[in-house]
Amino acid sequence: MSLGRLPDTWRRFDVTVRDLPLALLLVTMSLVPAFHGAGTRIGEMATRPFDAIAALVVAVECLPLAVRRRWPLACLVLVSVGFAADQMRGYHLVAGTALPFALLSAGAYLERHRRAAIAAGSVLYVVFAVALNRVGANEQTDEYVTFYLALALIWGVGAWLRSTRAAEAERRLRVAEATRTAERTRIARELHDVVTHHVTAMVVQAEAARYLVAAPERLDETLSTVTDTGRRAITDLRHLLDLLNPDHGTGGEDGGGPGRAPSAGDLDALVEQTRRAGQPLEFTRVGEAAVAAGSAESVAYRVVQEALTNVLKYAHGSRAAVEVRYGEKEITVEVGNDGSGSRAAAVGGGGRGLTGLSERVAALGGEFSADPRPGGGFVVRARIPSGSAS
Repeated sequence: MSLGRLPDTWRRFDVTVRDLPLALLLVTMSLVPAFHGAGTRIGEMATRPFDAIAALVVAVECLPLAVRRRWPLACLVLVSVGFAADQMRGYHLVAGTALPFALLSAGAYLERHRRAAIAAGSVLYVVFAVALNRVGANEQTDEYVTFYLALALIWGVGAWLRSTRAAEAERRLRVAEATRTAERTRIARELHDVVTHHVTAMVVQAEAARYLVAAPERLDETLSTVTDTGRRAITDLRHLLDLLNPDHGTGGEDGGGPGRAPSAGDLDALVEQTRRAGQPLEFTRVGEAAVAAGSAESVAYRVVQEALTNVLKYAHGSRAAVEVRYGEKEITVEVGNDGSGSRAAAVGGGGRGLTGLSERVAALGGEFSADPRPGGGFVVRARIPSGSAS
């Protein structure tokens, strides 16, 4: 095992195992003769020699630290009892150092009955102070108060650690939930883009096939196009399944299929598919995509895909045009139709797809618009920064 993996291995142990070394260290130091009488001293009681009872006090004071995180209240009670016996017997052991650790752990890890524990501890401290004076400690009241305030400060530090830990856990929970929500939204957009485009193309082609019975060769071509579109839809859906389940099988990589996100480089296939659906379409590409375009290419592809889907749905047969320009720092996309088709050509689309596109473009710092043309038809425009996208 390499030394670099030791911390991870140590963290996999139970908290009791990880807390035990501190308890054993204090036990060992308390048993060393040179340290006898060197511990916490309250009052002017003479130091008593180490004896069998002192060994029992050491065990009661130190060993409960092994469960200080698992059972913080039980640990604090046992350590406090041992500390009281230590002071009243006059041993003044190093084991008394266990009390701050137990108090800090109780403040940090005690989940229930915290106020009751504080109240009970305060009362018992007063009883302890009175009993200690009865056996000859002769401690002044202000010194008892100072020691109590020190203990309260240690508890307060533990409580602060607890609240900080809870706040961090809440923050991580919010981040995880936001991440899950963003991923669900992204997958919903991908499903919308893939299913809507391909199914719309298949519906348009199937409707056209009704009128081609008298032309078997054209009918066969149209049905072949429907089949190809269906296969492409299946390929893209498999890609989405791969995103949801890494163990899912993969297929080809055509048109943004499994293994990579769709990009502007797949536009030729998209345009050809739309033309085969019977949609007159002019395609213009200016420039070349930058090597670092990354996400911008994928978003550009989706903009064109959604716009062409809406043309097929709402303006089939109208004259449409796609223009994609690659600049050094951005990609601009414009997709429009003249509204001369057989359907409601002035309608831009069902809203959700365009809204999703607007959010995607905005996430990259770009601009998006989808507006009707004054003379009829609809135009979708996007400016997508691509300088350092990834």
